[in-house]
Amino acid sequence: MLGGRALLIVDGAPPKSVATGGVYKGVKVISTDGDGAVLEIAGKRRSLQVGDAPASVGPSTDPAAGTKAVLTASSGGHFLAQGQINGKAVPMMVDTGASLVSLSVQEAQRLGIDYKAGTPAQVSTANGVIPVWRVKLSSVRVGDVLVYDVDSVVTSGSMPYVLLGNSFLAHFQMTRTNDQMVLEKRY
Repeated sequence: MLGGRALLIVDGAPPKSVATGGVYKGVKVISTDGDGAVLEIAGKRRSLQVGDAPASVGPSTDPAAGTKAVLTASSGGHFLAQGQINGKAVPMMVDTGASLVSLSVQEAQRLGIDYKAGTPAQVSTANGVIPVWRVKLSSVRVGDVLVYDVDSVVTSGSMPYVLLGNSFLAHFQMTRTNDQMVLEKRY
């Protein structure tokens, strides 16, 4: 969910932000609320909530087979994606200025991550030095690409997105053309 819009990923196509009444690749957004949307797919309505596992995240049956993800910039110029951490859906935003993937305590708790078992540390951010817990995520997935054992930090501050920092992005060659960013897996 992106405010009153739904971020749709249909059959592995690039994600698209769609307002109520809009259609993308045959999927119509009937309504949205803070944490979910009602969609019409092939004439049938389906209610989806943030955190629900997608029915399909790409054409491949091998979860590690994907080598490329295509992201589309939001109206604000940020690259957003509905991804997965440890197999659970999360909203993500690319942050090339962040060293590590960053998520809030609330998101870590929702995902079942025992962040307090991580290593306490302090990191410098644009907002100053903040306390964090360093943890390793079993897997981070965006589109059809999957990266295992990703270093991350859990922060006590509230964040609307998981920030995709360089501990994830370094696995990819990034190419930006206009409002699209292509992440092509290097290793």
